[in-house]
Amino acid sequence: MPYLLAFAAGAMIYVVVEELIPEMSEGKHSNIGTVAFALGFVLMMVLDVALG
Repeated sequence: MPYLLAFAAGAMIYVVVEELIPEMSEGKHSNIGTVAFALGFVLMMVLDVALG
């Protein structure tokens, strides 16, 4: 069950980034913004666990 909830949360974050922030999806390199957001999110989670 926790894995399914984690997958659902990740899918929801992806949908929010792709659909609700339209500036990230414009232009030729539309995936760069999404990947940068995901990497930033992962970095902040790692820092939270490591330093918190």
